[in-house]
Amino acid sequence: MSNPAASPRPGHKRYFFDKFGITERLLERCLGEALSAGGDYADLYFESVTATALGVDEQIVKSASQGTSAGCGIRVLSGERTGYAYTDNLSSDRLLHAAHTAALIASGPATQTVQGFVEAPAADLYPVPLGGFDLDLAARLELILRADRAARAFDPRIVQVRAGYSEELRRILIAASDGAFASDTQPLCRLNVFVIAKEDANTTKGSAGGGGRAGLEQFIDSRSPEALAREAARGAILQLGAVPAPAGEMQVVLGPGWPGILLHEAVGHGLEADFNRKKTSAFTGLIGQRVASSKVTVVDNGTISGRRGSLNVDDEGSATQETVLIEGGVLRGYLTDKLSARLMGAGNTGSGRRESYQCIPMPRMTNTYMLAGTDAPEDIIKSVTRGLYAVNFGGGQVDITNGKFVFSASEAYLIEDGRVTQPVKGATLIGSGPEALKFVSMVGNDLALDEGIGTCGKDGQSVPVGVGMPTTKLDRMTVGGTGQ
Repeated sequence: MSNPAASPRPGHKRYFFDKFGITERLLERCLGEALSAGGDYADLYFESVTATALGVDEQIVKSASQGTSAGCGIRVLSGERTGYAYTDNLSSDRLLHAAHTAALIASGPATQTVQGFVEAPAADLYPVPLGGFDLDLAARLELILRADRAARAFDPRIVQVRAGYSEELRRILIAASDGAFASDTQPLCRLNVFVIAKEDANTTKGSAGGGGRAGLEQFIDSRSPEALAREAARGAILQLGAVPAPAGEMQVVLGPGWPGILLHEAVGHGLEADFNRKKTSAFTGLIGQRVASSKVTVVDNGTISGRRGSLNVDDEGSATQETVLIEGGVLRGYLTDKLSARLMGAGNTGSGRRESYQCIPMPRMTNTYMLAGTDAPEDIIKSVTRGLYAVNFGGGQVDITNGKFVFSASEAYLIEDGRVTQPVKGATLIGSGPEALKFVSMVGNDLALDEGIGTCGKDGQSVPVGVGMPTTKLDRMTVGGTGQ
């Protein structure tokens, strides 16, 4: 059954074989045991993570951690039933025991044999640091302190600074009964800066961050800690002079980049196949129908080099891809994993993701964004008589079943007679994702992706993602605020 020509190639692909003594024969035995009680499909997901995190508050190191973890999750599918078990002990006995447990949970009438492993060519979207991360805490600490100093130097009204840096190197190996065999080494880093500004009795806050699938050196080359610190401080100082946001229905312009989080939450989750298979999404049954303005095209793309949401392969061993979700306002498809693709009779978009080996994979976004249009951003602003320009967002909530959302704008301005004027505070955007997109009337030519800070939660699991959009005008949206 083994295919010598498809054995893991040299380098990081042999990590689990060399470090934990995993063999192809053991993989075959575990898959055979997983299917011993019946089932349509089984897979093994091996994971090893080395992680470092540092946090500084008021120039004092408040947290520092380094750690490693390893384990394997074993899944068996039988119709719509899933059996899942995991172990943090990668000995053959514990792996076979976990496989047996998953088999008993998902036992069914079907009997699937284990096919020979075939390793498909994989992309190479991110550089892997030679030897992994060296975990030099002094260099990481200096990175954070540089951000701290830059934020304090920005303005004397900055009274508190917190900064944190985190990185991980995740190694995975996937083997499945359908013959899929894949491995990957995934770097990830992120730097965050949070500041508080104070003037008299007025206190405001600002934050900024950046990161991606890179090591420390590549990250510093692309965005300095000083630049992120100044951005966080600028946001806090700006809010000191902000006026209360107006309330009511008005024209809204979304800025490029991070405002794509609204698209991610209000539309993206509703286009994940599991919600549509269970008929709990506002987009269920709407493929081929118009769900947005003809100016709106939305894609999910896991193949952008170095981006936080990108992956060479998903957590089921499938290659990631660029998937057109909405094209010219028409719904074209959903994001699928192996289970939803099989049950829905759809293609697999390589969107099966999980937080760790302890979790079941499910359809998830990677980098989700709206494509650029043809309008100049300045013309979009000029077209608004009175409205809101939302540049940055904080938290938000969305109901997948109807697409209704509420988002807080952390940086927004009034637009008056075609000019951006006063900054406002307390602005919230309220609406329905499927409805809001129908009011898109202008789309800028300035598509931007976020700085690499996105983390998406779903069913208790968190995974890194990317978002983005160009400057976009919506002719109608409800704005919540306390001003006139």
